[in-house]
Amino acid sequence: MNVSAPAGAGSTPARPTPGSPAELATALRATGYLADDGLATAAFLSMQMNRPLFCEGEPGTGKTALAQALAETLDAPLIRLQCHDGIDAAQALYDWDFPRQLLHLRALEAAAGVDGATLDADAVEASLYDERFLLSRPILRALRTSPSVLLIDEIDRADDEFEAFLLEVLTEHAVTIPEVGEIRAQVPPVVVLTSNRTREVHDALKRRCLYLWLEHPNIDREIEILHSRLPGVPERLAAEVARAVQKLRQTDLIKPPGVAETLDWAHALQLVGARHLDPESAAHTLGAVLKYREDADRVHKQLDTLLAS
Repeated sequence: MNVSAPAGAGSTPARPTPGSPAELATALRATGYLADDGLATAAFLSMQMNRPLFCEGEPGTGKTALAQALAETLDAPLIRLQCHDGIDAAQALYDWDFPRQLLHLRALEAAAGVDGATLDADAVEASLYDERFLLSRPILRALRTSPSVLLIDEIDRADDEFEAFLLEVLTEHAVTIPEVGEIRAQVPPVVVLTSNRTREVHDALKRRCLYLWLEHPNIDREIEILHSRLPGVPERLAAEVARAVQKLRQTDLIKPPGVAETLDWAHALQLVGARHLDPESAAHTLGAVLKYREDADRVHKQLDTLLAS
């Protein structure tokens, strides 16, 4: 049996897909995501070729934000699967609602007791595995929702068995549930996989994807991102925050700041009324950009050097 979402159920009208990498870059910019030519081209080809986009890079380089921006650009829901150690197919694909199945079974037994009827075991079993008791997890939801953007976040945290499971799903855009049948996407979801490279992902999975390595932005682009996401940030403050973050990334820190921390720091400085970045305002707001005590202690000792032009 081939099962798909009925027209109008689990689907939303999509805005037109950008017709070129340049059009996609413009559409992404409208969401606040600034894509360079390489990134826009990779994302455009991923959508045109129905191939997953495999994004690797340091934490905070905008991998997850890219999926969010693509969903907004396409006016499609973002369906996120957060990977972790020990994740399995049931957590990613589907499960059965056992409490509701049990209530249903008790209701059948109660009704039979009242009527004095004998339950048909096969009919009861079939009714227990009706779609109304099916719990769709992220991958199944993405296959049944057209269009959609499926974000498989931090695939490097999952194990080899889960990678092998993904190979079939990402290639066929379909899954088979024994009690229900095959469920195939009417329109394949746009798939973005991210990895912080805590381990190497197998070549078999990478071969089925288009690959993109994301770097931290240079200072000019980081300033542009600040102005795009925080329109009211003063020019001097944006430049000084971006310059300081660039220096922090070159420091031996446990957790170098990503773009999200840059935005948080600038926003925090705005909220305390800072017009520029000085040692006092920087010291009071370091918690927005540094997330470890050791990093904060190290930076506190060299704030004057950090803020020097």
